Amino acid sequence: MANHVSALKRARQTERKTAVNRANRSRVRKAIRALREALAKGDAAAASEQFRKTVSQIDKSVQKGILHDNTASRYKSRLAARLKALSAKAA
Repeated sequence: MANHVSALKRARQTERKTAVNRANRSRVRKAIRALREALAKGDAAAASEQFRKTVSQIDKSVQKGILHDNTASRYKSRLAARLKALSAKAA
């Protein structure tokens, strides 16, 4: 455990930042899970609305440094492809 004042402060800061990062990461995962569930149900309208919210969360996570830019692009691309397939199947 840290003994110096500066090390103790750094440990406190790390705890706070870890909590914030965990909350942000959890928020992104919940959004992605909600979109996958909407896609599984086959409701194109609900999935389209959830897609918009999920992409917003993914982009925010990139800004906050939770996800890497390429990882976010990969998520968005794969989710968009699934949404497009569902929309094509519904039409």
